[in-house]
Amino acid sequence: MLRDVFAGPYARTFARAQQDEDDLFMVIVMAEALGVPNPASYYTVELLPVVYDQVHDWHRRMGLDRSPLDHFSCC
Repeated sequence: MLRDVFAGPYARTFARAQQDEDDLFMVIVMAEALGVPNPASYYTVELLPVVYDQVHDWHRRMGLDRSPLDHFSCC
């Protein structure tokens, strides 16, 4: 209950900050597929199967009508 009292008024702000962090994470993980050189691609390639389910929601939030990935079309 105490958490709701203190964090309640800021719930929307916290949700937006979490969404921004998730979007940045998607860009970092998918950077190589988007054509951006990524020095950590060796480590992020293991995360691609995890984020592929979220590609559609991500590219719609970024304002892209279609998926920016050539080999993956979700729309």
